[in-house]
Amino acid sequence: MRNNRAMPAHRIAVLAVDDVVGLDLGTPAQVFSTARDADDRHYYTVDTCTAGGRAVRSTAGFRVLPDHGLELLDRADTVIVPGVHGEATLRLGVIEPEVIDALRAAYQRGTRIMSICTGAFVLAAAGLLDGRRATTHWAYADRFRRLHPRVDLDPEVLFVADDRLLTSAGVAAGIDLCLHVVRTDHGSAVANRSARRCVMPPWRDGGQAQYIERPVPQAAGTSTAAAREWARQRLHEPVSLRELAEQARMSVRTFTRRFRAETGLSPTQWLLHERTDHARLLLESTDLTVDQIAHRSGFGTTAALRQQLHLRIGVAPSAYRRTFKGRAPC
Repeated sequence: MRNNRAMPAHRIAVLAVDDVVGLDLGTPAQVFSTARDADDRHYYTVDTCTAGGRAVRSTAGFRVLPDHGLELLDRADTVIVPGVHGEATLRLGVIEPEVIDALRAAYQRGTRIMSICTGAFVLAAAGLLDGRRATTHWAYADRFRRLHPRVDLDPEVLFVADDRLLTSAGVAAGIDLCLHVVRTDHGSAVANRSARRCVMPPWRDGGQAQYIERPVPQAAGTSTAAAREWARQRLHEPVSLRELAEQARMSVRTFTRRFRAETGLSPTQWLLHERTDHARLLLESTDLTVDQIAHRSGFGTTAALRQQLHLRIGVAPSAYRRTFKGRAPC
């Protein structure tokens, strides 16, 4: 994090290995380049490297010719490993020894290490994720567990931050992780501006379960979207399942089934998520007391808000506010 304008930009090294995923490779440069101060100065610099500075194949039908070798990791503040589809890495759990050594050395120096999608296989092969919580693309979860049983894999989330080791789920979740890092480093205002430039929501909570194959509602007229919007306007009030079903003109049983098919959550779970998100927004953007925020977001008591916030992101309301409201964009 850059604390004053005299300090240099945070240096990010993107480490590409053979069969790198094309989208993942470009994500860090795209997202971090949008993080700027009020004078339009960049908070981050992003460069790409490979072992020996050699060209590597991508999954998108082109080769990557980097400007740097692994020595780039020696001066990086953050290292990001994009997804990879190489057989050796995904089926055998093998990567080049020089890549392992470079990643381990970077971590030991205090560098932040991140992966996007199946890039977690690379970090796991280097032994960096042993005994830690991590995630990867849900479609590769079983394979990951077989290859790396010492990692506490959670394929139901968009990203995991375990100290200086951060991993994300598949494809667009890499954008979520990068925005999370901008948010952590420089606060919500900077991250929100970056998100707008990327045409992304500033914060996209929820598990990958909502993206795994499931039946699609047959017609727009059966959607529960209107009921969800009705509930969002009344988060400060008690909202019952029967009231939601009435807004959708469905029986409770039909509404519950269709609601889960569309959102991946039960109505009760969804309401808790919406109320927690609203409370987070109020913690970030207002000076309301935690008790006032608990009531305005529909939790009723500070204890209930504290419990839900801890379940979702592992921190208390006061700690969350200190982290995301007090950041100065400088």
